[in-house]
Amino acid sequence: MDRVIVAIATGLYTGMIPKAPGTWGSAFALIPWFFCRNLSVTHYLLLLVGLFVVGFLCAGSAEKIIDRPDPGCIVIDEVLGMFVTLMLAPAHPLAWLAGFVLFRIFDITKPFPVSWLDSHLHGGIGIMADDIVAGLYACACLQLGWLMLTSFS
Repeated sequence: MDRVIVAIATGLYTGMIPKAPGTWGSAFALIPWFFCRNLSVTHYLLLLVGLFVVGFLCAGSAEKIIDRPDPGCIVIDEVLGMFVTLMLAPAHPLAWLAGFVLFRIFDITKPFPVSWLDSHLHGGIGIMADDIVAGLYACACLQLGWLMLTSFS
């Protein structure tokens, strides 16, 4: 069971790729997201809730299995963050790439309250919460940027 938990928490081991595991986890998220992008709003929101619950449980357990608090190899939070970022994404590959870049910026720089959540919440909830907010920031910026870009063309 430990192997299954670690596989899920590490994004099928993409979080184990050396150098920038969060970026690899975010890139990996594009694959399942691509196949889920056309779900109805209700089903997409249920998917987000399910991904959060699975991520919360697996990240918290994997943290104990690996025996390190919030290890970088746990990237299920980046997967959820990307799903949040792209939940309203336009049907255009440039928008998807912009969402990826925006999410990575917010996940790395951790503007408030992302930084607060990252430093004050621990365990599975702490691992997941900061990436949800980073994803919300990235989603809002993507929507605003895409609106501005398309209104001038």
